[in-house]
Amino acid sequence: MPPPRGDNRVFPFIRPAPLDIIRSRQNPVVKHLIKLAEQRRERHTSQQTLLVGTHLAAAARDAGWPLQRLFVREGSEQRAEIARLLAAQFAPATVLAVELFDAIEQLPSTTGLLALTGIPEPPALRTDGCCLLLDGVQDPGNIGSILRTAAAARVDQVWLALGAADAWSPKVLRAAMGAHFVVPVIERVDPQPALAAFIGRVAITTLAQASDLYETDLRGDLVLAMGSEGAGVSDAVFQRADVRLRIPMHPGVESLNVGAATAVCLYERVRQLRPG
Repeated sequence: MPPPRGDNRVFPFIRPAPLDIIRSRQNPVVKHLIKLAEQRRERHTSQQTLLVGTHLAAAARDAGWPLQRLFVREGSEQRAEIARLLAAQFAPATVLAVELFDAIEQLPSTTGLLALTGIPEPPALRTDGCCLLLDGVQDPGNIGSILRTAAAARVDQVWLALGAADAWSPKVLRAAMGAHFVVPVIERVDPQPALAAFIGRVAITTLAQASDLYETDLRGDLVLAMGSEGAGVSDAVFQRADVRLRIPMHPGVESLNVGAATAVCLYERVRQLRPG
């Protein structure tokens, strides 16, 4: 269960207590935060990650997702969106000196706020429903964008095969815009046993012996497997496919970005499932 969020009312006649400030790069908290920002190993060893910016922190709060601590860039405490989050008191807060915050955030333009949160234990792989398998997709921006689309299209689970980018990196979290709080994400999935256990069909996009996306029934239990733009899905996934889809494109256009292709396929399924 999420920790208590505190009283959301703001009493303007009460001066808030000053926040603790960290100014030393040698502080163990700072060292840990830098490692979380940079190292997959640190994130998965500690089962923690960083949410960058007020939008993600607010999305986590609204989803009931527990945050362990907020870190504010010194001088940003009075920015309206940050002040509102601090006033809500749903997580303890600490101020970081500007140079320390910037070393952790690593963005050209600061957001002023970081949130420390836990990485949840993944659920068991589903054997039915609508699942999305990302096989060999390594770009963090693409994965984040795809997760955002999957959440909007009501995908039941997203599976990331071995070799995919870290779903819990700050870059992926930022691109996903809160999708992690809506759709379960499972990493390091071995596609062969996962697809063998699935009771429905497996669909891939390809040009070889493929049917038109808009003439193919995508309803029912389905895994949509998407591969990298260059290589496509792995041979093991290709051989397991029951449905081979071709997205119609203008002559001379070879392929779509994997994020765009995933969105087109998922929303064709959404369209088919609409009543009437």
